[in-house]
Amino acid sequence: MPSLSAALFRPFKIGSLELKNRIVMAPMTRNMASNGVPGDLNAAYYRRRAEGGVGLIISEGTVVDRPASRNDPNIPFFYGDAALSGWKSVIDEVQAAGGRMAPQIWHAGALEGLTGWEPDAHVESPSALIAPNVPRGDVMNEEAIADTVAAFASAAADAKRLGFDTVEVHGAHGYLIDQFLWAGTNTRTDRFGGATIRERSRFAADVVAAVRAAVGPHFPIILRLSQWKMQDYTARLAQNPSEMADWLQPLVDAGANVLHCSQRRYWEPEFPEIDGAGGLNFAGWAKKLTGAATISVGSVGLSNDTSSAFAGEGANSVGLEQLIDRMEREEFDLIAVGRALLADPEWVAKIRGDNTDSLKGFHPSAFAELK
Repeated sequence: MPSLSAALFRPFKIGSLELKNRIVMAPMTRNMASNGVPGDLNAAYYRRRAEGGVGLIISEGTVVDRPASRNDPNIPFFYGDAALSGWKSVIDEVQAAGGRMAPQIWHAGALEGLTGWEPDAHVESPSALIAPNVPRGDVMNEEAIADTVAAFASAAADAKRLGFDTVEVHGAHGYLIDQFLWAGTNTRTDRFGGATIRERSRFAADVVAAVRAAVGPHFPIILRLSQWKMQDYTARLAQNPSEMADWLQPLVDAGANVLHCSQRRYWEPEFPEIDGAGGLNFAGWAKKLTGAATISVGSVGLSNDTSSAFAGEGANSVGLEQLIDRMEREEFDLIAVGRALLADPEWVAKIRGDNTDSLKGFHPSAFAELK
């Protein structure tokens, strides 16, 4: 097997961001910020992963300043004095432990949460659809769209002001930005809709461009994207590389310089009909088509995928041979680890020390606590 140190523990630099290794803590919703404000327990949770050696931590999803932007009452805000003060404590703790961190900023749009909680304000989305032909909420008018774009930019500016090292915009998994991208939830006939993925990328590109203007030219912008949706695991925005280029290139042109390409299983080829069963995954194709840096993610180091975890299934640690091989080939630049780091804050240190026998397996009970 190729050297772990050579594959995973090389430094990485883009813009003003310098990382000591290629391992990213994936964003994982925790629903543990009372009244939307992160506290000492949240800060300690992230600090433990920094102490364990994670190169870059991406926070749980945090919502921008729009009515009904969150779909659970305990999801943290990324606006308002109290919440931003809480996030200042988080980033200070992480950096004191030698870590680097990005907040993930998002808006749920029409997507429902897991608990059935409903916000006080009207839910907003591109076409008042949560899924194809399934209505929910109100259609966003041009004023609501402009205000939402501005809210993303404001959150990104606050991230930089607070001292975060980068920012991630959530454009995946059937949340608001992805609802604009998906033909099944965007039936608009104005400039934010259209029959092609390039046309439907307009809103996402506007968000990225506004964030870029807010943070300046050197502060990296990570954009999380996916084919699959919480509403439909089989959904696909791009059926072939040409459509993928039409989807991604406008977003890179707008200012996204790292694409975080979410798959349920990172080892699955994106277009096996082109390059076979061992072909490039989503992050590999995104890098090849756009030239942007990419993060791959999806059940890294575990025996099952995220949907199994939500169904209450545990997962054992598994080998990293294929991951290391792909990283040695520079198929993608960074690898995000989710549930394995939730189960074991020392995952990175154990991998580096070749202490894999002591890795802890994931159990869904980890979702219920901040450890």
